[in-house]
Amino acid sequence: MSARRPLDALIVGGGMAGAAAALALAQAGFAVALLDRQRPPAWSPAAPPDLRVVALAPSSAQLLDRSGVWSAIAAARVSPYRAMRVWDAASGAEFGFDAALLDRNELGWIVENNLVQSALWQALAAAGVECRAPVAVGAAVQESGRVRVPLDDGSTLAARLLIAADGRDSPLRVAAGIASRGRDYGQRAVVAHLDVERPHADTAWQRFLPGGPLALLPLADGRVSLVWSLPETEAARVLALDDADFCAAVGVGSDFRLGRVRATSPRAAFALRLGVAQRFAASRLVLLGDAAHAVHPLAGQGINLGLRDVAELVAVLVAARDAGADIGADSVLRRYARRRRSADTLDAHGFDAIARAFAIDAAPWTALRGFGMRALDRLPALKRRLAAHAAGLQ
Repeated sequence: MSARRPLDALIVGGGMAGAAAALALAQAGFAVALLDRQRPPAWSPAAPPDLRVVALAPSSAQLLDRSGVWSAIAAARVSPYRAMRVWDAASGAEFGFDAALLDRNELGWIVENNLVQSALWQALAAAGVECRAPVAVGAAVQESGRVRVPLDDGSTLAARLLIAADGRDSPLRVAAGIASRGRDYGQRAVVAHLDVERPHADTAWQRFLPGGPLALLPLADGRVSLVWSLPETEAARVLALDDADFCAAVGVGSDFRLGRVRATSPRAAFALRLGVAQRFAASRLVLLGDAAHAVHPLAGQGINLGLRDVAELVAVLVAARDAGADIGADSVLRRYARRRRSADTLDAHGFDAIARAFAIDAAPWTALRGFGMRALDRLPALKRRLAAHAAGLQ
C-alpha cells in the first residue's frame, strides 16, 4: 500500500452519485478511493425487485453509458417510459406529453436503485478504484495540499480532494460547518409494486391529491411502482392496512386510471425533506448528490440532479488537471460549486413550489391551477421545454 500512487480524490458514500463519481474520475485518469459503511449487495434477477426505483433521464443514461455500465443495466431489468400524464384531483384538470415532443423513443427509464448501484460497484475494481467497505470515517484533517481522513480500522487515507456523497444528513457537510436550508414536509413516501388491471402503456402516471402526489411508474414486468406522498399520520394508517384495503385505497387515490389494483408487494416508506446546502464546497471538500440537495420525489429528479453534479465535477476537475492546476484549489472547487448550486437550487425550489401549489385547496386557487394546467396542455412549445429540462437535454 505504501508504494501506491497518491490519491487525487477520496469519496465518502457509495450510493449512485458517489459510485458514479468514483468510476468516472478513475476512468478519466485520477487515483480514487471510495469509502462506505456497507458494500451494496449484488443485484440478482432472481431476487424480488427493489421497492426503491429511480426515473433515469437521458442525461443520466448518457453518463452511465460513457462509464460503460448502461448496457448491463438496460439488459437486466428496466422499463422505458414514453409518456407522462399528470392530473389534479381538485380541479379535474390534466396535461401530458410524450417522447415524440423531443423526437425520442422514450422520456427516460424506471430502474431499481440497487440495480444501478450494483452495476457501478461491479465496474469500480476494473477501473482501479480502491473500495473500502464496510468502514466508517472520522473527522477530516487539513494538511499542506491535501486532506487526511482517519478510518475506524486504525488506518488513514489522504487525497488532494475530499468528496462528500454521504447522504442528505451528510456528516462531512455538518463537520465542515455548511448549513442546509429547507423544510421537513411532514410527509412520508409510501412505496410498493402493484399488479393493476390495465396495461401501464409505458406511461408515468401522477395524480395530485390534497395530501400529496400519487405516482404510478411503469415496471418491466408489467406492474407499476407506487410512490404516494402522504402526511405522517395518514402514511402510518395506509401502511397498517391489510393488502385488500391497501389496494382499494390506491385504486381510489389513483382514480382507477389503471383499473383495479389486484395485488401488492410488501410496502415501505421514507421521510420527505427539502434541503439545499448553503455552499457546495469548502477547503478541499465538495458536496455531491443528496449531501448537497434533497428534493421532493414528485418529479423523480433527485438522482438525475446528483448525476448532473457528477458530470459537472468530472468536467471541472479534468479541465483543471489539464491546465496544470491543483484540483483541490479553492478556485477550482468554486467553479463547480457555482455552476451546480445555481442549477440544483433552482430545481429543488421549483419542485417545492409545485408541491406547495397543489397542496392549496382553496376554491379560487384550485380554479386558477386548473386553468394553468389546461393552458399548458395546449402549449406544445412550453411542454417541450419542460420535457427537455427534465431529461437534462437543455
